[in-house]
Amino acid sequence: MTMIDNEGFRANVGIILCNRDQKLFWGHRIGHLDSWQFPQGGIDANETPQEAMYRELNEEVGLLPNHVNILGQTERWLRYRLPHHLIRRNHTNERTCIGQKQIWFMLEFVGTEADLQLDASEVPEFDGWKWVHYWHPIDKVIHFKKEVYDRALTELAPLVFGESIPPRRAYHKPKSRRRSRPPFKVKQNRFAKGKSSRQTVRKTAQRSAP
Repeated sequence: MTMIDNEGFRANVGIILCNRDQKLFWGHRIGHLDSWQFPQGGIDANETPQEAMYRELNEEVGLLPNHVNILGQTERWLRYRLPHHLIRRNHTNERTCIGQKQIWFMLEFVGTEADLQLDASEVPEFDGWKWVHYWHPIDKVIHFKKEVYDRALTELAPLVFGESIPPRRAYHKPKSRRRSRPPFKVKQNRFAKGKSSRQTVRKTAQRSAP
């Protein structure tokens, strides 16, 4: 069972996976038309944040501890509130979870793209993925997570770039009016060669929690 504090925030870990080209893993959420995010998940009552991170890393993207190096983590919990319609309530209609409090990990990916398996668990979180520029996720993540993504990426950027942190304006592009298409589903796991890849899973799953 995951931990929820007295204020109603669920303890959680966020995972930023960075490759050798300083690009970040960006996952497409299964069952959603155009929803992308980093891997994340709850911390169980008997887990440390690091233990939860390794478990979620395996469940959501199929990686093992030897596929990554931990570069660092956020110093404090970063919090975001859920929109009203996503707030969890009990049988008496009392709020039980109003948002997430997260420790974010920056990981160096030292495996190969073949190690990434989105169908490692019975209920997959993602059905596609790609590598993106460092600041790209702040623009593209769902609105109520933007501030936390901004804070996490800003705090952890020196672990990736040292003093040569790229300017944000290099990656923030004007929003396109064209609606993005969801990833196509195929029967097998396939990986495209090069810096950008997408993978689809063979299973269908229930819509997962934010």
